[in-house]
Parts: sequence; structure tokens; C-alpha cells
Amino acid sequence: MTRFLWGVVTGILLVGFTLVILAFAFMRFSLRPPAVADPSTLILRLGEDIPERAAISVPLPWFEERAAPTISDIWELLHKAELDTRIKAVIIMPQGVNAGWGKLDEIHQLLTRVRRAGKLVVAFLRSPSSRDYYLATAADHIYMPPEDVLDLKGLRAELIYLRKMLDKFGVQVEVEHAGKYKDFGDMFTRTSMSPETRLVLNSILDDLYTRLVDTVSAGRKKSPSEVRAILDEGPFLAKQAVARGLVDALLYEDQMFEELKKRLPGKQLNKLFLRDYMRVPAVSVGFGGKRKIALLVAEGYITGGSGDFCQDSAICAGDFTGLLRKVGDDESLRGVIVRIDSPGGSSFASDEIWRAMNLLNKKKPLVISMSDTAASGGYYMAMTGDPIVAYPATLTGSIGVLYGKINLHGLYDKLGIQKQVLTRGRFANIDSDYEPLSAPARAKLREGIEDNYRAFVERVAKARRKNYEEIEPLAQGRVWLGDQAKNIGLIDELGGLDRAIELLKHKAGIPAAERVTVVVYPPKISIFEHLFRRYTENFAGRRLLRALFGEIRAEAWAEGGLMKLMPCAISVR
Repeated sequence: MTRFLWGVVTGILLVGFTLVILAFAFMRFSLRPPAVADPSTLILRLGEDIPERAAISVPLPWFEERAAPTISDIWELLHKAELDTRIKAVIIMPQGVNAGWGKLDEIHQLLTRVRRAGKLVVAFLRSPSSRDYYLATAADHIYMPPEDVLDLKGLRAELIYLRKMLDKFGVQVEVEHAGKYKDFGDMFTRTSMSPETRLVLNSILDDLYTRLVDTVSAGRKKSPSEVRAILDEGPFLAKQAVARGLVDALLYEDQMFEELKKRLPGKQLNKLFLRDYMRVPAVSVGFGGKRKIALLVAEGYITGGSGDFCQDSAICAGDFTGLLRKVGDDESLRGVIVRIDSPGGSSFASDEIWRAMNLLNKKKPLVISMSDTAASGGYYMAMTGDPIVAYPATLTGSIGVLYGKINLHGLYDKLGIQKQVLTRGRFANIDSDYEPLSAPARAKLREGIEDNYRAFVERVAKARRKNYEEIEPLAQGRVWLGDQAKNIGLIDELGGLDRAIELLKHKAGIPAAERVTVVVYPPKISIFEHLFRRYTENFAGRRLLRALFGEIRAEAWAEGGLMKLMPCAISVR
């Protein structure tokens, strides 16, 4: 029996050792740049997620092929394609893209640059959504299969309200906030939109809808009035999409490749896939340079502490401030772009990061680049006084503070659970889940919230070089889109990564025409690095909160305390 067990253990160890060797061999092989034929056609397949921060790398072909490229990966990829004389065409194949309208704008502008460089850009769509179609309008030609549907029908915003359900369970949620638009708690305390919420969402919908109409209008060479009339008829069967001029022809994928081959030099179609072309060094095609700048990615909700959980879901103050210090101390870096994609989170963690950001800008030239969202705590951390660049559709602002508390007394009664509470100190039970807030306790909370809100507005006023009285009316927890924020002075310029780099080069004294190498932080980590780290987060305890309140808000709600958190998760579809 002992020999048998030893044999099993030895076998498992040998198999494990073999897998590790194979994995490292694959990693070594995958680092080799591929041969790029002339001519080549770059194929860019985009799925649901387009993250800012790279996921954990699993060095196996199946996992590598399905790993979503980051927005910085796509940015570098399309810039290389623009300059690479061997790349004659780019095929974009988005399917179910779920990125925000800021990232979509970045990719659309990059594809437009590739077209202007004389490359053929083709879009092939399968059951396309409005987001997929938005990207496709940057192409010379748009194709889709004959038996398909173009789900282009305008935009909508939806909010969910839980008050009646919570009443049935005997659950009371008490929320205090500074700013009349800071309506995150409304989903627990109201049964419908407040006038302020309706005002903001209608403003966002109007702006995004106009941008969608204008983009389709330019891409399909139609007037805005024509596009508005067409959108009112959607969604469209494939034949209807062609008849309305939204799609050029109905082809299956193999037919699309055959059609494309006729348009290419020598009628050759050498396919080059995204993951392979990513391994081609940027400098080999004239992109990149000797001087280096950092692209420091801040993605997710903001929380205190540090840990493995921060690698893929959050901006943990402990980890992120350490990264800011590391980048600040690196003498090889000429400047830093901090790329923010966050709706906020913990008030105190946001303040800790704000302090570290302000220390960084004393060491290095700094520019802020806002992605899909940089609101509340995500906006707060950007208040260094440095240039802020955002997309027209970036969700930003939301300058406000809130505090939430759950009272489960009614639920405990329904379940036959009783609590007895003993206290020492007037406000010892201020955060108890068994008692409502008393009037003195509520006043105590209001004092802290108002003080925190005042400090937030003061930080913004100083960074934006304005008076408190100028900023406060623009605050109140209101969410603004990037183009609105520029008009009222909350950001400096509209644009993406290219504009942020231009501004940083100017601040760092680097000639405008000189190319630079962009180093992304935090760097990608492998599954082996991740597995050897100790897990410090209670994942199981958070799943219920995620299911109820969503990925972002669940973590911040579990953390408790004062929050600089965007009032709602806005996903305009």
C-alpha cells in the first residue's frame, strides 16, 4: 500500500513538473516575434471586455487566445499597424463589446488614423449591438451575414429600485449624503427617480445620442436628420440594414475574406492575428523611442489596504500609493500618465491616493487621462493641478459624499432572531444594524459628511484654480460627461492617450516629433506569480453583495464608512 501511495504521489509530481516545464517552454516561444508577411491583413477580434489593466497571464495557447486585450494593447497595436508598411488592411470584428463610450471613442479614432494612413479598414459584424456598430462606422466597408440582426435602435438608461422589496423583508437602509445629485442611496430608499436623477440621466442620454448620430452620420455619409429617422426604425434585419445604407453587403465570413482579397496588392490575404502582432516590437516599425514614460493604470473601485484582490478588481490605497512611489523614484522615466477608470469608493482611501498623487507630481511631469469613468473618488484623486484629458463621453465629476447604514431589525423579527445591545458612549451604536439612526446620531453623521464634502470641493477648487463659490454649484454630486465637464472647467482637454502623451512630452521638455516608449504599470503578472501570493480577501462573503448591488458598489458598500462614490452605475445601451 505504501509503495502504491508513493507511486501516485511521484506520478502527480512528475506530471506537475512536466506541465510547468511545458508552460515555461511555451512562454519562451511566445516571446519570439512572428514573421510578418508583406502584404498582411491584421485581424482584430474584440469580445465583451476591453479592460484598462491586463488580466493574470496563463501561458497556455487556449487561455492566451481568449485573454482580452487592454485598451493600451489596442492603442499600441493600431499605431504599429498605421506605421507598418507590411500591413495593408485591418479587419475589425467586434462582437458583444461591453466597453464604455470613452474606450469606444479611443478605438474609433485609432481606426480612423489607420484609414488616413492609406490602409483598408473593413468591419465584419455578427449580431451587432450599438457599441459594435459604433466601432464599425470607422471602416471603409461594413459587412454582416445575410441571416442576422443589427440591434441599432437608439439608447436607453435603466435604474432599479429596491424599496418595496426591502420593506417586505423588514430591511431599512438609511443614507445621508452631501449634494442633491448624490443619489446612490435612492435605489434603497425610493421607488422611482428623483427629479435630479431624471435631469442628469436625460442630459447624458441627449449628449450620447447626439454623438452616436453624428458618428454614424459621418461614417455612412448621411445627414444627422436621416440617421435619426433611420434609428427610429431599428432594430434591423440584415436586409433592412443594407437597404437603409447602414451595411454595405451581406456576406459570410469566408465570402468577406474573398472579397477583401480582390482589393489587396497581388490579391494576397495573409492573416495576422492580434495576439501575434502584439509580439512585434514597436521600435521595429518606427513606433516607440529611447525615452520612456509611464502609463500608470488605476482601474476599479477605490478601497483601503492592499492584497491580491487589488490585482484585478480594485484600486487599493496601499498597493497603489506604493506603485506611485516606485514610478516616482524610477529615474529612467521622463514623466507619468495616470490613467483613471474608477467610479470612486472609500473617502479616506481616495484621500490617501490623492496625497500620493500630489507627491508624485513634485518628482515627475504628470498628466491625467480619464477613461470611461473618473467620478467621485476617481475624480478626487486626479486633483493635482496637472492637465486632465477626458473623452467626450467620459463619466466624471460627481463631487459629493455619502454614508449608508442598513437596519435589519425588521428582518431579524421575521426570522425570529433577537439581539440585545449594551453600549458605553453616546454614539456607540451609530453603525448598529439593529437600531435606526437617532436624531443626534444623524446630526453627528451630517457633521462629518458636510466636512468631507467641503474638503472635496476645496481640493477641486485649488486644483482647478477657481474659487470655492465657482466649483460648489458644479459639485452637488452631479455626474457630467467629458464634453460637459470641459465646458464648465472640470477638465482641460478632450482626447485620449495620444493627446495625453502630447501634453506630457510638452511638460517634460521632449520634442513633439520625438517618439517615446510607453511602459505600462502595473505590469502583467503570470498565474505562477499570482498562485504563490497569499489570499487575504474573503471572496465568498462578497458574492451576495455583488449579486444584489453590482460588482463595483458591492465592494465599497462592504467596506463601509464615508464614500466618494458615483451615485449609480451608468450603462447606456
